Amino acid sequence: MNKQIKRWGLLTVTALTAVSLTACGSNTTTPTTETAKPSTGGAAATAAVDNKPVKLRIVWWGSQARHDATLKALDAYTKKHPNVTFEPEFSGFDGYADKLATQAAAKNAPDIIQMDPAWLAEYSGRNQLVDLSKGINTADIDKSLVDSGKYKDKLYAIPLGNNATGMLFNKNAVDKLGITPPANGWTWDQYFQFGRDAKAKLEKDKYALMDATNDYTVYASYQTSQGKGYPVTVDGKFNLDKDTYLTYTKKYAELRKEGVVPPPDIATTDKESDAKMDLMNNDTVLIKRSFAALLPGYEGVKPGAYKFVTQPKGAQASGFLKPSMFWSISADSKSIEASKAFIDWFVNDTEAADILTTTRGVPVSKKVLDYLTPKLTPADKQQIELIKNVAPDAQPFNPGAKGWSNYTAKDFKDIGEKIMFGKITPEAAYDELVKKAKDYQ
Repeated sequence: MNKQIKRWGLLTVTALTAVSLTACGSNTTTPTTETAKPSTGGAAATAAVDNKPVKLRIVWWGSQARHDATLKALDAYTKKHPNVTFEPEFSGFDGYADKLATQAAAKNAPDIIQMDPAWLAEYSGRNQLVDLSKGINTADIDKSLVDSGKYKDKLYAIPLGNNATGMLFNKNAVDKLGITPPANGWTWDQYFQFGRDAKAKLEKDKYALMDATNDYTVYASYQTSQGKGYPVTVDGKFNLDKDTYLTYTKKYAELRKEGVVPPPDIATTDKESDAKMDLMNNDTVLIKRSFAALLPGYEGVKPGAYKFVTQPKGAQASGFLKPSMFWSISADSKSIEASKAFIDWFVNDTEAADILTTTRGVPVSKKVLDYLTPKLTPADKQQIELIKNVAPDAQPFNPGAKGWSNYTAKDFKDIGEKIMFGKITPEAAYDELVKKAKDYQ
């Protein structure tokens, strides 16, 4: 079976909180590289890998803020190592996974790959990534975070940020409506009621909540919060709870009918972090599920407008912690040592930290975080606060089961959209999901 690398997959919790997330300083001036301290990286970052010219292809997804910061970091690295230049490839998240999967299958993947935790088992299991156990300094990164980049005890990915899932809402818009804003520790019932209260005061073509019928990540959070575990377990067992799924999909059917969520022809156009197509960025909805590491992108569109709260609770919490993303190296790279040296600098060097700040989440190196903390902006501090608020009762980490990526991304999404467009009932959708799951077991 041709299983594509998926969009988000099963994104869940890892213990990321050993980094001390203490109160941040009040200095919010824009960081510069003029005061950067010497590199804290390992031997690979300070030793000359090779003086011969090297061009590294590097690929990532993200917002414009991330693109700008990363391009600036690449320029800074080339100034330090004139023999190393870069061929960058970057985009929004939509379509990134499919393009990367096509490149990898053709043995034409970039040297350095921004990797999502949910894809790691797929690529590592196919021997498409390099073992990074040697050549990159991870001494200042919490062990549990380093281990999140392992597959079968080999390190195939270096984490780039601490991250947490939460609900991001437009505080400015909510304040103008004069309704009670979301708060940490709220329940699913309160979340749905917030949507109804907001819709009662919104214009006709504006909506309160996202329609998450086709969103596996939100549904997985909802099911775990009901004490039913993950829909697909870490060892690849199908565990979609029928009663929970029907309750969830029928609730969103009610919200569609009431106009609390957008109609399907609008809901399915959402492109996360896109300045024009993201339904929250363009003021179509007030609140959506997001990740701490994505906040800089939203801030770049509407500075100071957004605020994070924890995801709603059921019988249990629904939020989780995760590595924001990784750097990995393609097994087909002809410049493995040069790629390692760059990753080492990117993660451990304070000059890099000054440029990148929190565009990929809260820095993973404890020394780098200590160095950067006095310079953090209010938006940066929001990321840290969300991680702190989610951590105490976060759901356990599940990076996604090998072989299920196409199911959690494409099949769940496609069948969910059939419900949204009224082409299938929730009951029939559940039966179709059960049938599809047999292809993956």
